[in-house]
Amino acid sequence: MTTTTYRQLIDAFRESKLVESIGSIASWDQHTYMPPKGAGHRAEQMGFLAKLGHEKLTSPRLGEWLTALETSPIDDETEAVNVREIRRVYDRAVKMPSKLVEEIAKTVSQAQNYWAEARKKNDFPAFAPWLDKIVALKREEASAVGFKESPYDALLDEYEPGATAAEITRVFADLRADLVKLVAEIAASGKKPSVDILNREYPVERQHIFGQSAAAAIGFDFQAGRLDTTVHPFCSGIGPGDCRLTTRYHPREFNQGLFGILHEAGHGIYEQGLDHAHYGTPAGSFASLGIHESQSRLWENQVGRSMPFWEHFFPRLQQTYAGTLDDVTLESFVFAVNNVEKSLIRVEADEATYNMHIILRFELEQALMTGDLKPADVPGAWNDKFKQMLDLTPPSDAQGCLQDIHWSMGGIGYFPTYTLGNLYAAQFMEQARRDLGNLDEDFRRGQFGRLKGWLNEKIHSPGQRHRAGELCKRVTGAPLTHQALIGYLRKKYTPLYGLA
Repeated sequence: MTTTTYRQLIDAFRESKLVESIGSIASWDQHTYMPPKGAGHRAEQMGFLAKLGHEKLTSPRLGEWLTALETSPIDDETEAVNVREIRRVYDRAVKMPSKLVEEIAKTVSQAQNYWAEARKKNDFPAFAPWLDKIVALKREEASAVGFKESPYDALLDEYEPGATAAEITRVFADLRADLVKLVAEIAASGKKPSVDILNREYPVERQHIFGQSAAAAIGFDFQAGRLDTTVHPFCSGIGPGDCRLTTRYHPREFNQGLFGILHEAGHGIYEQGLDHAHYGTPAGSFASLGIHESQSRLWENQVGRSMPFWEHFFPRLQQTYAGTLDDVTLESFVFAVNNVEKSLIRVEADEATYNMHIILRFELEQALMTGDLKPADVPGAWNDKFKQMLDLTPPSDAQGCLQDIHWSMGGIGYFPTYTLGNLYAAQFMEQARRDLGNLDEDFRRGQFGRLKGWLNEKIHSPGQRHRAGELCKRVTGAPLTHQALIGYLRKKYTPLYGLA
């Protein structure tokens, strides 16, 4: 009886995931190839799929099967994990009215197109009504789901199960204090790289070829994925054998294209490293968004901005852009891609200042959810906080509060996972170096298989067998801390900037 009940539960849950997967393809198409006039119809499609998936996920039969399984002993670890995590997802889903789920899906589908146009035209008032709708809907969601302390916790839990705003605030406060000190030391050093070498002519078609080859080299399988362009880069794990990467290019901004590709390829390698035999179940799904971001940030920064990585790739880069970098040394190029300077755009920020961008958004999101900040007042609040935290004032909303897609897609609660990802990445990489030995020599030879294999085994294949914090303890032997990230940054920046 138990075996039959478990199989029924898994089959039904997988159906809801198949609907979600179809929605992922529609969303990917919307951001890559869909004609602008298709936005209205796509919103109807997305609303229908969200409603259908929600109906499948909240079927009373799932609740009955879960209860039956929970009252019987489960000896198999994978089955126990699936029952535990399906219960968490089911309990959240049944609290959400079907109409609310459908309305959120329709609204964010349309809002993303209005956001893209508003960003292009620097026209926040055109997006403001949509942000107002989204914030109202997300408050409604938080109320439906329930929370103990903050409505923000109800949204955060969707991305980082078990995490709370209060807990993250404490972690971020310690990190912020050490980052402020580090950035001040770097500024006081008086040393600056020649970043103009990154703003020369880099033809887009060559950026695509070089970036794709770099992504393949670190382990992304292009027989099971592809790379396209979009307004705001993302990765869509559609399902086994189908993972879509996107990036954006600028012919005079080298960093934007390549590091965007490495970042999304890190996400893709995680998706491709999941146990596909358990696709559609928690055992075959990623642990949390923070863990997912750890993989993208690890490959983008810990590997992609390292000297050993460029010892291998810089000669190829010079060949790809013949004549463009003939007067540039390896050392000056690596210094340039590791430049530390307060800047306006999050996705282009250096590793030391990046987390300040996240803390700013984290604080604004909480204020939006409590009602202390009105959506119409976001530009002013954004600029005030930017001045306070980074001593810069965005010259336009396009370079300020309109720069990210997340709010238009309803992703309130997502931003903190980026900084959690940076923290996890540093701790994981520190442990990988202890376990594997001289990884730098691998990178110099263009060999990334040992690191990828370690990540596949330790981080990817376990799926949701462990929550993020527990996974961190199991892999590194210690709870999450900001010390590994600060140690990594100081080790990198000390020789570049001559720090004490």
